[in-house]
Amino acid sequence: MAQTVKITANDGSQVEFVDEIIGAGGMKDVYFSPDKSYVVAFFRDKQDFNAKDRLQNITGVYRDKIFQSEGGNYWQDLYCWPTKIVEYNGKLGLVCPTYQKQFFFEKGSINNDFLGIKGKEKEGKWYASAKNQNKFLAPEEKGDWFKYFQICIRISRAVRRLHAAGLAHSDLSYKNVLIDPTSGRASIIDIDGLVVPGKYPPDVLGTPDFIAPEVIATKHLNIKDPARKLPSIATDKHALAVMVYMYLLYRHPLRGGKVWDLDSAKDEELSMGLKALFVEHPQNKDNRVKVRDLQPSQLPQGDPGKIPYTVCGPYLKKLFDRTFIDGLHNPPLRPTANEWEDALLKTVDLMQPCQNSKCSHKWFVFDNSTKPKCPFCGTEYKGVLPVLNLYSSRRAGSFTPDDYRLMVYHNQYLYQWHVNKNISPNERLTAEQKKPVGYFVFHNNKWLLINQRLNDLEDKTESKKIPVGQAVELSDGKQILLSKDEGGRLIIVQLVKN
Repeated sequence: MAQTVKITANDGSQVEFVDEIIGAGGMKDVYFSPDKSYVVAFFRDKQDFNAKDRLQNITGVYRDKIFQSEGGNYWQDLYCWPTKIVEYNGKLGLVCPTYQKQFFFEKGSINNDFLGIKGKEKEGKWYASAKNQNKFLAPEEKGDWFKYFQICIRISRAVRRLHAAGLAHSDLSYKNVLIDPTSGRASIIDIDGLVVPGKYPPDVLGTPDFIAPEVIATKHLNIKDPARKLPSIATDKHALAVMVYMYLLYRHPLRGGKVWDLDSAKDEELSMGLKALFVEHPQNKDNRVKVRDLQPSQLPQGDPGKIPYTVCGPYLKKLFDRTFIDGLHNPPLRPTANEWEDALLKTVDLMQPCQNSKCSHKWFVFDNSTKPKCPFCGTEYKGVLPVLNLYSSRRAGSFTPDDYRLMVYHNQYLYQWHVNKNISPNERLTAEQKKPVGYFVFHNNKWLLINQRLNDLEDKTESKKIPVGQAVELSDGKQILLSKDEGGRLIIVQLVKN
């Protein structure tokens, strides 16, 4: 039986671990604490002064900057952040919280877990390709499309917070993000490689599929050459966009059918670097996916002709264009993590449940058509679909459009961030702001908004106040005031009938 080792961490606290390796990464060996509430990971190679200094800052000042600020508790679930440094037998180690249980496979793969992944970490790669989704994963592990949007929101939010603190992850990829599509949760791991621009250079270039083109194109240059591009906040932006694209569409945005060189290594370097080209570029079609080369398990998601990136809605299309067309070889044009977070949140409000109970995705994004249908299973929406166009007040009595719509479905909630432009659904929400203020129901062939907590709710079309506990019908052209506060919104109802 393995013995328990007791050591003193750099902060003077006692750390214990069971002297038996439970996992090994590229650089570290990992050991459980006796109660499995944390792990201790020791670097195999000796760490130099710079590496130690970086780790002391990551477990100290940078950790405090994120977790000790207002609302710091929110980030505990979004990062697996190292807490302490230890040394044992001449090796440097880190103490990290154990991954939460939802990030381990409960069922694993199909056919009674023939791949043997049950109980293992839910590394993001399992969910980022159509082949893995369609051929290997047990149905209970897959989640639905709505959950993948929640995952992408959380990842964008976590990256946004890192960047706001002046930090870059440097190796943002599906290997270093754990996700759980059954709950929509995500957690960024391998925090010990954080890059601080101007202070701590990156240890690695990144993970293939996620390395920015400029990093690959200049990797042959000396590391001190000013033309050499290394991982940074700008390259994180590229990696984040690739991850969002892959989690929502189950394919890679740059891996198309174009062959740049007969030498496979050179071709890989060109297609991901100097010659990188978006597979769905609207003008340049050189790198289109060759469907005949795809395996059956990669379809239909692997074919952009069948499921184009536009199924993700107008807000995300703009950001994909800015990343993979405008900013692919021009890093300053890439969207920020904050922009991804905002666009994903607005897109979630455009989503509709598919009326086909057997649909693999369960949800789709409303495409502003008069005959909406699910792009994944082809099921047309039947019935009356309310679209709420949101306007907000800049000054008393005056409302301007917010480029923001809310699609309605049965038993959907209305929240404070829908009611007021100045409230955002992020980590700064108070407990009060998280509570629903109303909900929508389809009753007696009418769509209704039930007022739960809005004191100013008013049917402006009929000049009629709607008290708490009462309902207002969503009829075509109806104007409904949600709030009289600064930033308060007015909605104009549009009914799509099919």
